[in-house]
Amino acid sequence: MKDSPKFFPPPIPAPFGEPWSAKKLLRMLAVFGPAAVVASVAIGAGETIVVVRAGAFTGYGLLWLILLSVLAKGVFGTYLLGRYTAVSGEPLGQRVVRLPGPRGWLLVLMVGLELAAAAPLWAALCRPSGELLGYLMLEDPSASPGATKLLATGFLVLALSLSLKSNYRLLELQQLVICGVLVLGTIVGTLLVKPDWGAAFAGLLSFGNFPEVIPSAPEDFRRNTAAILAVTFGYVGGSVMTYLVYPEWVALHGWGMTGHPQIEQLRQRAAEGTPGDYLPDAPDDVAVVRRSVAPLRWDVACGAAVLLVVTASFLIAGAAVLHPRLASGELTGAFAGWSLLTDQASIWRNIHPSLAWVYYVCVLFALWGTLQAYPEIYARGVVDYARAIWPGCVWSQSAVQRWCCLYVFGGATVVLWSGADFNLLTLVVAFLATNLGVAIAIVTGLWLNFQLPAAYRTSGWVLAGGVCSAAAMWFVSAVSGWGVFARLTEAM
Repeated sequence: MKDSPKFFPPPIPAPFGEPWSAKKLLRMLAVFGPAAVVASVAIGAGETIVVVRAGAFTGYGLLWLILLSVLAKGVFGTYLLGRYTAVSGEPLGQRVVRLPGPRGWLLVLMVGLELAAAAPLWAALCRPSGELLGYLMLEDPSASPGATKLLATGFLVLALSLSLKSNYRLLELQQLVICGVLVLGTIVGTLLVKPDWGAAFAGLLSFGNFPEVIPSAPEDFRRNTAAILAVTFGYVGGSVMTYLVYPEWVALHGWGMTGHPQIEQLRQRAAEGTPGDYLPDAPDDVAVVRRSVAPLRWDVACGAAVLLVVTASFLIAGAAVLHPRLASGELTGAFAGWSLLTDQASIWRNIHPSLAWVYYVCVLFALWGTLQAYPEIYARGVVDYARAIWPGCVWSQSAVQRWCCLYVFGGATVVLWSGADFNLLTLVVAFLATNLGVAIAIVTGLWLNFQLPAAYRTSGWVLAGGVCSAAAMWFVSAVSGWGVFARLTEAM
């Protein structure tokens, strides 16, 4: 195999090989796609609920935590995983399955962590959505808690049902629209609340500073501050399966070597050996291959920018509007349990009528984008890695997606109608899928980088950023794991 001819490098994709111009910039914006799905999924899962709460209870001081999470997950984690597939042309699972030990054990572990968290994740999204719909549709939602649970269940069924009619191209287009609406809406909302920009800037740069939690915060938040802040860090950027599937979306776009006209032969060579067996080794060819990954870098940068702007805007809104009222005692008993979205809606409506509609649009778009994307993510991840583990079997993504939807519906419905505690659910999801799972995925991305020939490995500063990101993720995973253990111990 080592003596077989090398594959020639792919052409530099347009418009990245062209001189800089306004037209080139517009065409580059059109490249943004897979990372839009990553960003929109993450925004619905955390920013609308968890991040606003953090701003309400601590002010602007945790903006640095948001920035750190975006860098660790939205930049380095996403880039390292996507880059291996773009440079090598090989599916991620095809290489990871060859790790020492039982075939595919690491893939099974990461997918298992995601699916174990699926039911509490969906319940933690749908139940507050049902509470918000009840607030908008019912005269007195508190008088009929069963009605809000029915609305939440209906929201769950609708999202799962419509996801079965979608495909990746439609999903990407939808998520691009959602990202545009969220960026515009959150910027408008942030300007309307007139935040303290000096305090916000200071909070963005105050790395390692943990502001004091206001006395009026719920006892559970004050008693388990470290664990709940780990939840905040984890929910920014989304869960592990999103990052595992991102390289497959990169391949659908044909970026880097995945767009090679002989891609099937290339992948066969990869399955039989290593990337060094078939990647060209002439310096000029190496440079062309590295430049062909430019769309990936642009996509990751755009996705991280969307994630940071929207997440920071939600935290700033909580800090500017809710924090002073909670600190002064004007608001009491808010943001406890499942009513987080409802409490936010009522407060925004009382402050300014325009804010209420900005809030409704942003929250509903964010939540819908998340719920519509996850079935595709689950099914694609399961199918891609099942094929890598059992290459002789035939797997239908549509059939797997139906089973995933049934699994999510059954598990989430049980949690929705149970007396499960909201904070415990978010702790479990953060530990399994958004912290521990992502920590393992980033380490996997670092390992994959060293499966490439030395000339194709990422630059030193990206490698250093990846190592720091992995360290941060493992630290936060330990904190959130301890939080889950402590809460379960209390409940016994």
